[in-house]
Formats: sequence, structure tokens, C-alpha cells
Amino acid sequence: MILDPGPADDASLALAGELGATVTVAQWLGKRGFSAGSDLDRWLDPKLAHLTSPESMADLPAAVERIASAIQRQERIAIFGDYDCDGITSCAILTEVVRALGGEVCPLVASRFEGGYGFSSAALARVKETGATLLITCDCGSADHERIESARVAGIDCVVIDHHLVPEEALPAVAFLNPHRPGCGFPYKGLASCGLALVVASALRKKVGSTLDLRPWLDLVAIGTIADVAPLTGDNRALVRRGLEVLAAGERVGLSALAMNGSGGRKRPWSSEDVAFQIAPRLNASGRLTHARVSLDVLLERDPTRAWELAGEIEALQKKRRELQRVLVEEAEREIALGGFASDAGLVLARQGWHPGIVGIVAGRIASRYRKPTIVVALDGESGRGSARTPAGFRLYDALVECRGELVGFGGHQAAAGVELRANRVSTFRDAWNVACAAQLATLPPMIEPGPDVRLDERDALSRVLSDLERLEPCGHANPAPLLYILGAEVLSARDLKGHLKLEVRVRGERLSAFAPERGSEAGHVVGRTFDIAGRLKRDHFRGGAQPEILVERW
Repeated sequence: MILDPGPADDASLALAGELGATVTVAQWLGKRGFSAGSDLDRWLDPKLAHLTSPESMADLPAAVERIASAIQRQERIAIFGDYDCDGITSCAILTEVVRALGGEVCPLVASRFEGGYGFSSAALARVKETGATLLITCDCGSADHERIESARVAGIDCVVIDHHLVPEEALPAVAFLNPHRPGCGFPYKGLASCGLALVVASALRKKVGSTLDLRPWLDLVAIGTIADVAPLTGDNRALVRRGLEVLAAGERVGLSALAMNGSGGRKRPWSSEDVAFQIAPRLNASGRLTHARVSLDVLLERDPTRAWELAGEIEALQKKRRELQRVLVEEAEREIALGGFASDAGLVLARQGWHPGIVGIVAGRIASRYRKPTIVVALDGESGRGSARTPAGFRLYDALVECRGELVGFGGHQAAAGVELRANRVSTFRDAWNVACAAQLATLPPMIEPGPDVRLDERDALSRVLSDLERLEPCGHANPAPLLYILGAEVLSARDLKGHLKLEVRVRGERLSAFAPERGSEAGHVVGRTFDIAGRLKRDHFRGGAQPEILVERW
């Protein structure tokens, strides 16, 4: 059963009239607490001029001073990024900006298979090999005290740029930029590392007296921010909105090649959803299966021919990743059934031979399907590395702290984390995880599937609703796209499309397509029936993008 959010009230009708908007979208805005005025205008049309001043960010002057000095003295600067999208894009931004300002840069990215997550001992060895006297870490370093101290002893100054949770121990770095660190007065805490990299780039440009235009790097900020599931509010809303426009312009040849692969050759405006499901997984694929360097290279590449070659390599890795993911999800489901884990408060699944680069995706799928905090571990001999994911509302990092006695190590934040443990401790860790999860869940309201936000108003044409919905972009974490309640969708045709359900429906006399993920098996049972749908309205790009399509969540 889907709960009907009901018809629009008088306040929604009034707001629709003031904005010249559809009643459907005005109703959603009203439920979010908006009313006509400057705040709503600013939210609907975020601008770079609205960005928070960085003056209160702790250690920003020290970071800029040290980087500017290195540029002036022609010191070699190692810029080291983590192997995910946020780390890669942050590394690419600072690499290109520092080079444009005259610096000598050696860009590096972490390897999942040689040192693993963050600034590891193996990473430090690679930095030393470059001969760099300044190291800038991107999307890592907040908890890497030992390696940063070793770098300092070896004569390498460190500037750490990160947004992960901060341990209490002071970091032995020349500068530590992280809005979450104690004493940092920067009020907006939602920036991903790529956003912080742009803050550093802007301050550095000012320090050296350059007029370098930083807008061409906003495409990378948008990708890193969306991929890292940072909140699409405040500063991020303005950065991502403008970044998607830069991405659509197609000036970065490597991203154009990736985008054309991801969209089957169709050029179109890009939304946050497109980035999350097409560009980000491709950039992450290399780091999951081989080495993230190829993804960094495709972002930095300026030769179109070479960019297409790199994009082709990434596409092949993406296809391999998808197949590995399919197999691992099936095996994880069998683990749950054979172990009788479905009734556990939290899930811990581990097996020898699972691919360590895929377990994060599998953990996300299982957590979403079972609505439980989930850890999936790839065992390799006597040890294992895993990823933790959770439904919204559960404090993942806090639960891991409660189980730290059973772990070799862990790191991350409240929505996603990585763990390392011994193979012979999986069972005892599972017990500890269940206790920690049960204790926290007892303090939380039940995790129920949210109902639709608003009813599709009968006075609104679908095309107008779709245009108004696009004014709400970018949508994602902390700003989800509205879930609509659509009355009386008659199914005209249905087919199984690789396990998904592709439909033709009629809504209020208008024919349009609909898509229901992972419901292809129902194709033979729905034609001729009429459903009320909870779904999201989007453009049907397979038909040129002019027509609306329903992405079905429930019916």
C-alpha cells in the first residue's frame, strides 16, 4: 500500500500562483518549508557569488603560504589523492591549477591493492621516490598521523586536505584543512575534498597574484561531490549546479569520452543522477579492479585520441566490474540464507576470494535490500578487508567504534566506512556488530520506507511539472528528487529488459514510458491493469529527452 499524500492545500495553490509554477512542485516546496521570497529565489537559482567566504577555514593561510613558496622556489610537489572519485578529482584539480600557476607537480593516487585506503606506508614510499619536498594529500590524511610524521622526518612538508572524521590527536602537518576539525570556524561542513581543493586553488590564485579562471574545474567538483554522496545543499548546491553546466559543455576531452561511452553516444545535459550512475562508476572502476591512475589520467589528458583510448580501457573495466558485482551479490544472498543471518540486527558477510574492489558496492546493495547496516569482507588468507554501508539514519562509524576491539583497523564516516580484520575473528566480530547495531537501532525510530512527497496534481501538464522539477536540481543526498504519487496509470505494454521492467502507460490520457528496476519478471502480469504509482518524473533520453518518463519505485 502506498500512502496518498493528499491534494494540494490553499497555501500550495497560492505559492504556485506567486511563482508561476505547477501546483505539484509548489506543494513540494511548501512541504520543505519554503515560501515566496529571496530565500527561495536564492535556493532555486544558486550562484557562485553565494559561496561561503573561506576566511574562517583553519590553516588555509598556512597551506597557501607553503604551496605558493614551493611554486616560487620550483620545489617538486607531490599531490596524492585517494582512489575514489573524490580523491581523484581533488588530485586532478590541484595538479592542473598548481601547474597553471607555474608549479612542478607529480600527481599520485592510492592503490587499493598496494597499501590500500588513504595515505599508507606504501604511498609514503612512492612519494619519497618522487623527490618531492612538499606533499598535498587529497581526501585522506586526517587519521594518517604516523605516515605524515615519517614524511616530516624525511624532509617532506605535508598539507592535508580532507573531509573525513577527525581523531583527537593533533596532526603533524604544516596545514590541515578539514571543516570537521575542532576549532575550524568555516560554517559550511558539507564540502567534499574536491570542494576544499577548489577553496585552496582560489586562495592560492589570490596569493600569487594570478587571474586564473577556476570555473573550468567545476566539472570535477560536481563529479567528486556527487560521487562522495556529499549533501547537495548550501555551497555544494551552487558548485554542483554550475559544475554540471561545465560538464555539459564538453570542454574536458577525457570526460567527454567517458560521457559518450556512458550515454551510448548521445550528447545531452547532465544531471546529478547521470553523474552518480554513469560517470562516477566508470571513474571508480579502475581503482576497484586495477589502479586508479588510469582514471586520473583520463581527467588530465588533453589529446582527444589518447582520451578515447583511456575511456575505452575504463569502459572495459566497468563491464568487468558489473559482472563481478552480479556474481558477488548472488553469493552474498546465499551467505545470508545459509547462515540464517536475515534476522540479525546487522549483517557481516565474508568469504575467501571475494574481490576487495567490489565489496563496497555489494554492501550497499545488501544494505538497501535488507535495510540493515551491512559489512561485506573480502578474505585473503588470514586477513580481510571490507566495506560497511547502512540505510539512512544509522550512525555507522559510531557502531564500528563499539566493535573496534575485534578489528585490525577501520576508517570512514557515518554513512560508509572500510574495515580490516583477521579471518579467524569474523564470527566474533559478527557477534559484536550485532550487539552494537541492536543497541543503536533500539534508540532509533523504525526504518520504514518513505512514502511519496506529493500527489501529481490533475491541473498540471506532465511536461510543465518536469520543467519545474529540473529547477530543483541538483538533487541527491539531503536534497532528494520529489517522489510523486501518480494516480491511475494504465499499463498499455510491458517487456523484460535485462531483468528490468520497461512499460508504456497512460496517465490522464497521455502516453509515456515507465521503468521499474529489477521487476522484469512481472512483464507478463501487468498489461491492461491500472496502478497508483510512487515514482520520479524524468526525461526519457532514449526518445530524445523531450518526453517525460516515470521511474517507478512502488505501485
